[in-house]
Amino acid sequence: MRKIYVGNIPYDTTEEDLRELFSEYGEIESLRIVKDHFTDRSKGFAFIEMVNEEDAKKIIATLNGKDLKGKALTVAEARPQQKRQGFGNRGSGFGGRGAGKGWR
Repeated sequence: MRKIYVGNIPYDTTEEDLRELFSEYGEIESLRIVKDHFTDRSKGFAFIEMVNEEDAKKIIATLNGKDLKGKALTVAEARPQQKRQGFGNRGSGFGGRGAGKGWR
């Protein structure tokens, strides 16, 4: 486990803010604040991957609940990403020929 989930991040927090805070505890391999695809606004959480697993454990133990700009951070081991369901087969009634009266 080297990947860390960081939640409850204030929306105005930058990646540089997080890098400054977390790099005190070890070398960061990657850091990404998750943003809304359309607005480019932070969704309030990030993922950080540490070079060293022991550093990741130390960060979780030390920074979970720590105040950042008035909000208590949630810092935990990142869970594997779940496979998303697509919008493929929606079943009947969603357009196409014969979907409504008068379609011929």
